[in-house]
Amino acid sequence: MDMHCRIADLRCKEVINIKDGLRLGFVCDVILNTATGCILAIVVPGMCRFFGLLGRDEDYVIPWECIRRIGDDIILIEINGSYRREKRPRRVWV
Repeated sequence: MDMHCRIADLRCKEVINIKDGLRLGFVCDVILNTATGCILAIVVPGMCRFFGLLGRDEDYVIPWECIRRIGDDIILIEINGSYRREKRPRRVWV
């Protein structure tokens, strides 16, 4: 079994919580520790509001310690209670 995975490969995997069966979506970003090169968390975009016309909810930030298994198509996580969420920074167009 290959134990290596590129960050680009993570973007194609759906994130599912095994505690409540909630399908959070697909990975859109990762948070890295630049000093050590370790992944600290994965980020899944929040749900669209009113067909995407009113933006999105805050992103899900899943700590690396909560990941239980990374498969070919999915990432299984285990989180009790509520999810940590963060607002996505707004882009400034110049």
